Amino acid sequence: MKITFLGTGTSQGVPVIACDCQVCTSGDPCDKRLRSSVLIEDKHTTAVIDSGPDFRYQMLRAGVKQLDAIVLTHEHKDHLAGMDDIRAFNFRQEEPMDVFATPRVQETIIREFAYVFSSVKYPGLPRIKLIEIQNKPFKVGTLRFQPVEVLHYKLPVFGYRIGDFTYITDAKTIEPEEKEKIKGSKVLVLNALQKEAHVSHFTLDEAVRLAGELGAERTYLTHISHKLGRHAEIESKLPPGIHLAYDGLVLTL
Repeated sequence: MKITFLGTGTSQGVPVIACDCQVCTSGDPCDKRLRSSVLIEDKHTTAVIDSGPDFRYQMLRAGVKQLDAIVLTHEHKDHLAGMDDIRAFNFRQEEPMDVFATPRVQETIIREFAYVFSSVKYPGLPRIKLIEIQNKPFKVGTLRFQPVEVLHYKLPVFGYRIGDFTYITDAKTIEPEEKEKIKGSKVLVLNALQKEAHVSHFTLDEAVRLAGELGAERTYLTHISHKLGRHAEIESKLPPGIHLAYDGLVLTL
């Protein structure tokens, strides 16, 4: 299985518009972060977790020619605003795009992309096949997804375990029974927004402590804001086995 980090930034991305901080003005490519998303591929299936506002460019940059499904974590704009751009895959693959989401997230999609679901089918509209998921395993082609429910402040959000890989974004709290689903992963991805306390995201220290508790062989931190600091500086101070993810990072499991 191949994992490509399409984006590792928070909702504003990095650099942030009109910001002159040392991170936003950095020349290091690792400090350029699109909104968080990952591409997951095996020999038969290609899926994306989340389709944020950078989706079009992420697909172009990664050279994605075939996409079987989009799996959504939750309904915030930085995770689904790029849904309209699935049209290119509709045209190429000549079929609707499978979009896996909870009933609550589906309601948001239908509301925010109402034109897609209108009885009047304007030519060239995206074609979406909504597939309902709950907190139990489901298949996307040959990939098996195990949801891991976390809380983003008070909002339930799904992370996912696919084989030995677990991806958690937008988390502040994970209950013990959900942590059990993660244990044994070889690679774990956790959100680490910034150093300072935040109501709905893990801080750097919180993510590092949780990584130690869960015990994956390797942990990568994502959903990073410009407030965390420059990539090279933070990376150099992390414990063994814990790294900052960056856009374009590719892992093979």
